[in-house]
Amino acid sequence: MVTGVRLASVASSVPAATLDSDELWDGYFATWYGGDRRARRIWQSAAVRTRHGVVDPRDEDVAAWSTADRMRRFGTEAAPLAKQAVTEALGAAGVAAADVGLLAVASCTGYGTPGLDITVARDLGMPVSVRRLAIGHMGCYAALPGLGAVADYVRVSGKPGVLLCCELTSLHLQPPPQPRPDGRLDDTELQQVVTHALFADAAAAVVLVPGDDGLQVIDVQARTDPATSDHMLWDITDNGFRMGLSPRVPDVLARHVRPAADELLADHGLAVADVAAWAVHPGGPRVLDVVEEHLGLAAHALDASRQTLRDRGNCSSATVLMVLERILGNARPEPGDPIVLLAFGPGLTLYSTLLRSGSRT
Repeated sequence: MVTGVRLASVASSVPAATLDSDELWDGYFATWYGGDRRARRIWQSAAVRTRHGVVDPRDEDVAAWSTADRMRRFGTEAAPLAKQAVTEALGAAGVAAADVGLLAVASCTGYGTPGLDITVARDLGMPVSVRRLAIGHMGCYAALPGLGAVADYVRVSGKPGVLLCCELTSLHLQPPPQPRPDGRLDDTELQQVVTHALFADAAAAVVLVPGDDGLQVIDVQARTDPATSDHMLWDITDNGFRMGLSPRVPDVLARHVRPAADELLADHGLAVADVAAWAVHPGGPRVLDVVEEHLGLAAHALDASRQTLRDRGNCSSATVLMVLERILGNARPEPGDPIVLLAFGPGLTLYSTLLRSGSRT
């Protein structure tokens, strides 16, 4: 009798346009921030070299667009990216779209009804009976509760399930900053520099199937610190969604990341030293430094996260799956190897997931 859930595949897709971060600064944001040296330092410290976006603000400035205009554009741009990621994941898993029992879709950057879930299910030929689950506004950690929900479904139903994360952060470029009378930017405007420097667009999908072999989904856990809920905000405004990102976020993670990892692992007789690979959401270079330090990881343990941040930027909920895709593309896990996924977001919330490689057929 099959009792496990196997992560059969993971795939991602990005918009065709590649945006160089230095060129974006010189060609657009430098003018916005009026030569403010702090803004330039923040931009350069983001550690993002290239990213992908459905809009390039140098060619199409969406900063003054209404939220309605941005949501209409999301409806146009998201579907091709989403369908590409799901199609590739289904193909790699050897699962037909007609056999999918659940499609879960996570996004905090676009909303509409009928939504992306219906479009993807219809266009890819999923059955009319497919269950759909929309996961909205959970932010960068949404992939992991989504993974847990799909795994629970697969475990109970015995049918394949798909998780899709699709984020188009480039549609939420905010209006130009308003300097103070002395010409300097206040802290809230500097937080927007961080947002503009880090975020990018992508879709990622995973396919889960019943099976006791391969990479097993073992556990998903959450840890929320409501006292710091104002440290990370994603507010719906008339000009799209505006992020508030406190510089204290890494300090909060420093308090919680080790207890969260220890609790997840201890429940399964494991310790940090037993983990073969870490797929950590690259919320920024300081976040990765904090995780590395407080978990006592080896110097190259988070290379996949740093490389994803460098090449793709922070793509919100899709990013941790893209890091996992990179890890699995570099080295196939040995039987028994644990892999831990960590992602963070509003709340302030930290989600952790344990995968473990089972026997090979």
